Amino acid sequence: MSTTVLATRMRLHPGQQAEYTRRHDTLWPEMFAQLRDIGITDYRIFLDPETRYLFAVVTTTDPAALADLPARKIVQDWWAHMADIMETNPDNSPVSVPLEPVFDMYGTRNG
Repeated sequence: MSTTVLATRMRLHPGQQAEYTRRHDTLWPEMFAQLRDIGITDYRIFLDPETRYLFAVVTTTDPAALADLPARKIVQDWWAHMADIMETNPDNSPVSVPLEPVFDMYGTRNG
């Protein structure tokens, strides 16, 4: 099975690291199931506490399915739940900047 790895950058509001962590420690089971059901096999989020930037890395077997996520009610509800602690767009989606891959230890650039 082929996988694709995608990365994005988001940003927390000042003083919201603990709350962000708490909310993800108690991620809704329905949200977890939704991510798994569309082919996400790994999803990790890292924080740079100095800048409050979050770096999300998603591994998926179906990158096209990610485009359908914003239309799903559970995702919209999660975004609304998170909107008070991070930078968001008018629809409550996180302000998210795609990151460009520059190194892959096992990728074609190195082998």
